[in-house]
Amino acid sequence: MVPSLEYNTERNHLNIPEYGRHIQKLVEHCKTLETKEERNRMATAIVGVMGNLNPHLRDVADFQHKLWDQLFVIADFDLDADSPYPLPDPEQLAASPERMPYPQKRPKYRFYGNNIQNMIDVALSWEKGEKREALTFIIANHMKKSFLNWNKDSVDDNVIFKHLFEMSNGQINLAAKEEDLLDSKSLIHKTVGRRDHSTNPPRRNNKRNYKSNNRNHKRSR
Repeated sequence: MVPSLEYNTERNHLNIPEYGRHIQKLVEHCKTLETKEERNRMATAIVGVMGNLNPHLRDVADFQHKLWDQLFVIADFDLDADSPYPLPDPEQLAASPERMPYPQKRPKYRFYGNNIQNMIDVALSWEKGEKREALTFIIANHMKKSFLNWNKDSVDDNVIFKHLFEMSNGQINLAAKEEDLLDSKSLIHKTVGRRDHSTNPPRRNNKRNYKSNNRNHKRSR
């Protein structure tokens, strides 16, 4: 058995593991220094080393302030040294974040999503006129496009008008209008065209590279 061998289970807990074991040992050694002048000098040096470990964060606002706060966190707030910034509050750092409210909306037609319902609510808040009518047709076309993502064949405009009428609580009725929505084939073609272009980029230089490599291979012979 090697007497100087250390196991991780016997070592102190790393408060900030990103800085590693050596930084924590430096902080622990700084706490054992007798005079406050020595501790201040070493604490400043440790903050400099911590900054060198994260050079990409030097342009971030209050970067030095964060480093000093992290220094006291590593020291378990038991370091008697002067900081150029207010000392961090342990209770505030240990406090749990507030619970974020999660939307509990369960739309009747899930393939439209909650954003469509939000757009309908915005349209209903507008005054009746050309702008509101234009927005309702934009919403209806987007609903048709979302519907086609689930049913690739086709969809009748009356189905979209009926769904929009239900989702707006009977306040938007486009069935009485003479204007039609966009054609289903055009909507499907645009969606598929974008996917094919992104997944299969053109390859124009392969033949040229192959010919040039073939020529060089023949000349070497």
